[in-house]
Amino acid sequence: MKPRSLKRALIIYPLTFHFVALYIGVAILVYVAIRVDSGGPYADQQITAVIAQAIKRDDAGRLSIVMTPELQQLRANSPTLWFVAEDSDRQTVSLGSVPPLYQSFVGQLSELSYAQMRDREAPYELAAVIRRERSNIGELTIMGHGALSELSFMVLMASNTFAIPIFLMLLLTSLIVTPWIVKRSLGGVVRVAQEAEQIDINSRGHRLDAQNVPSEILPLIRAFNNALSRLDDGYERQRRFIASASHELRTPLAILRSKIESSKTPAVQELNQDVHRLATLTEQLLDLERLDIDTNFETIDLASLVRQVVADLAPIVIAQGCKMEVKVVRRGVCRGDSAALERVVSNLIQNAVHHGGKSVLVRINGAVLEVEDDGPGIPPDERERVFEPFHRLHPRQSGTGLGLNLVKEVITRHEGQVSILDGALGGALIRIALVES
Repeated sequence: MKPRSLKRALIIYPLTFHFVALYIGVAILVYVAIRVDSGGPYADQQITAVIAQAIKRDDAGRLSIVMTPELQQLRANSPTLWFVAEDSDRQTVSLGSVPPLYQSFVGQLSELSYAQMRDREAPYELAAVIRRERSNIGELTIMGHGALSELSFMVLMASNTFAIPIFLMLLLTSLIVTPWIVKRSLGGVVRVAQEAEQIDINSRGHRLDAQNVPSEILPLIRAFNNALSRLDDGYERQRRFIASASHELRTPLAILRSKIESSKTPAVQELNQDVHRLATLTEQLLDLERLDIDTNFETIDLASLVRQVVADLAPIVIAQGCKMEVKVVRRGVCRGDSAALERVVSNLIQNAVHHGGKSVLVRINGAVLEVEDDGPGIPPDERERVFEPFHRLHPRQSGTGLGLNLVKEVITRHEGQVSILDGALGGALIRIALVES
């Protein structure tokens, strides 16, 4: 199910509600305006512009009427048409039967500029409009009666004329301003989400910054930070338990190994391999615990470090009947914890000796370390799982299952990469890529 967008709830829904409310409000105002009005229909005020263009002056300077096509069409549409036109000199010209009520206006029209007059009863012959118009012979004041318009139609036209531009302006403004306001308001939430994505097992103690976060989101931020605190506490208790247990095991294991080595009984001597496995497991657990404490990063010559580790492990390799070669393609330096990287190289070599074939090649190319053997290799579908704690390719193998997990943890903390490939010797090739400095 697609998650619901908070921006949709904050932008689309409120805007839709506001515009619907605005539209309903305008409709109510129009309805009230129509209901409040108590008069009859209006005379169409568009007739004055047509009449003004039909008024001319004759050779004597008197006003006269010219039957233009527009005026003819107007008379055809309004058989009851009548009008009086008056110029600024109070000269008048008329057409049709002017109601007696308006006869007194003749000669005084030039004093007026605009008026709408209505009567209340059909046939509404007294409905008239007065407007001052500009024409080719100057300004004219025209009083006339023509086609009638109901108030509802006029109000509707007026409301559309003014409401639609206002509506469009509000719509445009809201679509631009509202998303900007919402985006600015949720900027703190986006920043907190980006911070949360950066939190992993190596960033313990980190908490989300609640600055500039909306108050409605603060309870979620506090709950998340409290959950991180509980996780950190649980991890710390687990780490202390593993460290304490590993330290406590070292002494009895050392005593047990000493007694087994001093015993002459063959059955007791057979236990030496199992005790060695327990001792290795204990040391690897301590190595994992040290990863959270040791932060002694320095510039390291990787080739020199590898040669030192190989020299220390040479007796073990020889005792296993294996041969080992170190090949330096290109010397390089990197930043890291030398003790942790020594444990990485040691684990890779011992893993190749114990689970590989009879030949181990250690290759250094700048800040890239490769350990290759001629053993059976690691199947592609197992190459990710072998880095999991206590995972073994074969259940009955004598390894602890922590060696490659330790390698992965150390290299991750060094911002490097670990990959398993097919080696040229037929076995596995484990490549460590560190950050070269």
